[in-house]
Amino acid sequence: MVNADDFGFGTQIRKSPFFDATVRWGARGFSVYNHMYIPRDFGDPEQNFWNLVNDAILCDVAVERQVEITGPDAAAFVQKLTPRDLSKMAVGQCKYILITNAEGGILNDPILLRLAENHFWISLADSDILLWAQGVAVHSRMDVQIREPDVSPLQLQGPKSGEIMRALFGDSILDLKYYWLREVSLDGIPLIVSRTGWSSELGYELYLRDGSMGDALWERIMVAGMPFGLKPGHTSSIRRIEGGMLSYHADADIHTNPYELGLGRLVNLDMEAEFIGKAALRRIKEQGPSRRQIGLVLDCAPLKGPNTTFWAINTSEETVGKVTSAVYSPRLGKNIALAMVSAEYAQIGAEVEVITHSGPVRAVMVECPFYDPKKSLAAA
Repeated sequence: MVNADDFGFGTQIRKSPFFDATVRWGARGFSVYNHMYIPRDFGDPEQNFWNLVNDAILCDVAVERQVEITGPDAAAFVQKLTPRDLSKMAVGQCKYILITNAEGGILNDPILLRLAENHFWISLADSDILLWAQGVAVHSRMDVQIREPDVSPLQLQGPKSGEIMRALFGDSILDLKYYWLREVSLDGIPLIVSRTGWSSELGYELYLRDGSMGDALWERIMVAGMPFGLKPGHTSSIRRIEGGMLSYHADADIHTNPYELGLGRLVNLDMEAEFIGKAALRRIKEQGPSRRQIGLVLDCAPLKGPNTTFWAINTSEETVGKVTSAVYSPRLGKNIALAMVSAEYAQIGAEVEVITHSGPVRAVMVECPFYDPKKSLAAA
């Protein structure tokens, strides 16, 4: 007889403080992200999508590991890592940033949190920025300390998330603005709460600051959320592709630059501060990117799930790009995709051929995001 505990990836893949709770609440499958288990299956992914957009879901995203940067030179050091101008970033504010290498390639697209004048968290996508930051610090001659703290986030996302937060923390929590944070306590559980999330819906992230309290926090939120239809869930591929949100290693990687993704707004080449990749990004901007991200609508039967390989995009003459993320949107009634295409072929309305896992299909290039392009739901 085989014990269920025998299955898994071994001790080198870490479990979050919420792992046992997610299994109790119906997690059926896991993936690996930042060397940790992440729940990826609570049943029907389409139902998970509807739970998110109609009510609320609670997601274990402890895989969003934090790189904590403190010390007298913390602000200057963080600016060295990113091309986004942080000179006006206030204490208590969050910002979406890119971390670039010397060639202008994207190493990560995290959320940056400023907890105090000289105290930052970089809330990571899926790559080893702790090692990068520590390596940069060795040669920076800056007075900083860099470590991974005992911090594990949950995401509470969906239109009912505000009501659930009010049930947990009282009316004052509703004053928290989009992309701002607050230090709070819930039944003695220490938290940082931010109005952020990976869903393009109204949502919050609750950063647990004591891993021993993971089980208690999960249960407390689920109990408070029951009257509002809260369900355990996982980050929705359908909703994030609808919203044009990037998934690192899929839609961006070390060989992708900000201008290819239309993220030039996150690059400030005019600021005095020197950041890693500044010269390369200036050159790329002057020359223009050789590729561009674009949306696609695929004309075929509804996809059964997200793509698990990159799909070639062809014209009549040649391969001109690849589909990076594709899924069927039940709300839009369409197969939608994010793609990276040679710049000269990235034309709205152009027809191309996509080689899917089940054969070639016709596709049309469109603007993205596909839904709520101004993020009015998330920023409400």
